Amino acid sequence: MERFDSDAAHDSASKLALDALRQLVAQQAAYPQRPLPTERELAADFGVSRRAIRRALAVLEAEGHIWRRQGKGTFVGPTPPSASISFAKLCSRTNFSEVMEARLHLEPALASLAAVRASGEQMAILRRLAERTQGQQGAAHTDADSLELWDSALHRGIAEAAGNRLMLDLFEMLDAIRLDPVWRTLRQRARNSDRLSTYSHDHDDIVGAIESRDPVKAATAMRGHLRALQQALDNVIQHDLEASA
Repeated sequence: MERFDSDAAHDSASKLALDALRQLVAQQAAYPQRPLPTERELAADFGVSRRAIRRALAVLEAEGHIWRRQGKGTFVGPTPPSASISFAKLCSRTNFSEVMEARLHLEPALASLAAVRASGEQMAILRRLAERTQGQQGAAHTDADSLELWDSALHRGIAEAAGNRLMLDLFEMLDAIRLDPVWRTLRQRARNSDRLSTYSHDHDDIVGAIESRDPVKAATAMRGHLRALQQALDNVIQHDLEASA
């Protein structure tokens, strides 16, 4: 009887911990890069044992609401590719041609899915992001960070609107490689006012196709946009090769 009571108490504490953690995870959803408190801190905050906390965390991890990395902590959200893959290592193993080839296969498909699946709220967000990228045109040489920020946000917003978690993870992997300083410098050198104007029109066409629920047009517009970027980067790389010859 005592063992039954003890097991019941453990179950009750685990349920209490799980309910409390669900609320905490919901509150911290907007801060995926911020780790949750440690098991010890959570146990003290909720007045339960660390065993109950571990049980509750295991449930949330199995549900895909949290992920854990040894030595780093526990984070809100499904396990990202970065939990098992070193982006620094990926950057050293790949090259410009491979990255653009992967983007040309993935992002038109994401734009096509977004045209079918995007909610009204997501479309409104994409339109605002497209407008922000247009607003950065005059900052090409003075605020490269803003250009990178809003351009990445727009492409990520399209990936999110596609509604495919695995494809979003793949996009995030490519986007993380794009943030490598070498790649950022290359893109910055490929920019000029004419190209920025073209990219701005491209963004408008992509978002317009998504708003029109036209998956074929959305994919075509995204593919054209990426090919223009690919050509601009090719030109910079070719110039460097000729200069060093």
